Amino acid sequence: MSAGWVAAVVRARVLAGRCPGRAGAREIAASTTLDDALHRLAGTPYGRYARTAATLPGAQRSVTATLLWHLRVLAGWLPRGGARLLRPLASGFEIANVASRLPVRGGPGTDPEAAAWQPYRLGALETAWRSLERAATPAELRAALAASPWGDPGAETPWALITGMRMAAARRTAAAVPAARRWAQGRAALLTARERFVHRRPLPAPVRRDAAALLGPRAVDAASFTDFRDGLPSTARWVLEGVGEPGGLWRAEAHWWRVLHLDGTAMLRTGRHGPRTVVGAVAVLSADAWRVRAALESAARGGRPLEEWDALV
Repeated sequence: MSAGWVAAVVRARVLAGRCPGRAGAREIAASTTLDDALHRLAGTPYGRYARTAATLPGAQRSVTATLLWHLRVLAGWLPRGGARLLRPLASGFEIANVASRLPVRGGPGTDPEAAAWQPYRLGALETAWRSLERAATPAELRAALAASPWGDPGAETPWALITGMRMAAARRTAAAVPAARRWAQGRAALLTARERFVHRRPLPAPVRRDAAALLGPRAVDAASFTDFRDGLPSTARWVLEGVGEPGGLWRAEAHWWRVLHLDGTAMLRTGRHGPRTVVGAVAVLSADAWRVRAALESAARGGRPLEEWDALV
C-alpha cells in the first residue's frame, strides 16, 4: 500500500477518534436547554462552527459543517484521485445546497439565521455544484442534473428533484464504493418505502430505475409495505428488521445510523492502510454528526427522558 494511503488512514483514525461518541452525545441530550447543550458542544470538535449558533437549525447546521470540513481534510490526505472515493459519500451536502434553493418546507428560509447561510463549500467533494448553482429555474436545474453524474430526476418539481438526487446518491455510492454498498441499499429501501407507503407517491421513472437496480423490481413494484419488505434482497432487508408498518420507518432510520456506526467502527478496527478503513472513518464521522444533531434537538425540546434517547441511538 502506498505511503499516501498510510497517511490518509492515520489521519482518518485521528479524526474519528476525536468524535464525542455516544457518551458525549448523551451528555448533550441530557441538557434541558439549547444554551446548555451549546455550552457542552463547545468542548467538542463541533464547537468551532457552533460559536455563533443561536437556534436549533443553526446549531445543527454547524454540526454538519464540521462534518464536511473533516471530510474535506480527509480528502486532502488521500492519494491522487482518491477524492473520488469520498465524493458519493458526501453527496448529501450537494443535495442540501440544491434543497436550500427550492421552496421546500423546513428549508433554511424558515430559520432567522438563514440570511447568513451560504451553500456548503464542497471543494474536491463537489459533483456538479458549480453548474447546478448557475441554474435559475427548476427546468434549468433538471437539465443540469441530467447532464451530470446525478442524472435526470424525471421531473422538475422540488420533490422530484430532491428525491431523484437522493436515489442517485444511493446508486452512485453502491457503484463507486463497494464497502458502502450495503448502506446504499438500505438507504434506497428507506427512501422507496417512505415515498411509496407514507407519502403514497409513485417514483419518477429514473428514480424507479435506480431503485430497481439496487433493490430489485419485485420490491419496488410491491403493492403493500409487507410485500415490499419481504421482496427486498437480504443486503437491504436488514434496515426494516422489526418494522411491520410504514409508521415505524423512523425506527428503521435510526437503525440505519446505528448499523452505519457499527460497520464503520469495525472497518476502522480491522482494516489496513487502504480505502476500506477510510470509508469506515467516514461512516463513524457521519453517524456521530447525526447523533449530535439528534442530541441538540432533544435539548432544545427541554431534554427527553434518557431512556428514550438510549432507545433511539
